[in-house]
Amino acid sequence: MDEIARRARASKATLYRRWSSKAALIIDAIVAQRAANGPKQLPDTGSLKGDIEAIIAVIPEREADTGRHFAVLVGVVNAASHDPALRSAVSEHVLGRPRRLLRPMLERAVARGEIPAGRDLDLIVNSLLGLNMLRLADGKPIDREHVAQVLRHVVYPLAIARPD
Repeated sequence: MDEIARRARASKATLYRRWSSKAALIIDAIVAQRAANGPKQLPDTGSLKGDIEAIIAVIPEREADTGRHFAVLVGVVNAASHDPALRSAVSEHVLGRPRRLLRPMLERAVARGEIPAGRDLDLIVNSLLGLNMLRLADGKPIDREHVAQVLRHVVYPLAIARPD
């Protein structure tokens, strides 16, 4: 908080009047960054495969501050394991956003018959999120190449697999 106050040329008291805790400030910063840089909705190309390729096309190759951004995110996730309020905020704003974006895409694919009815769509989305979190834990960026590999080789096959 000292560093943030110094950079903002404000007092810590000013920061705490606006944000009740460090966690609240961090979550607001993450939400603002994600809202500014991420898609508001995913494309509807008429097919799951087309939607996946459209998602891949909008993922940045690699951002200049990727390492710093992901280091902060790993720190926040680690802190969230010990702070219920932060854990709730991470679930809602960090993990919830991709869930809210991907779920309708998968539901459209179910309606078109591309994904078998009854498939656990949350499991599909969580597989992507879990692999992204593992990548972060390994200190690697979640870039276009990684997302493409996961979407094409894990998410898509998991989604369309026919039940035994």
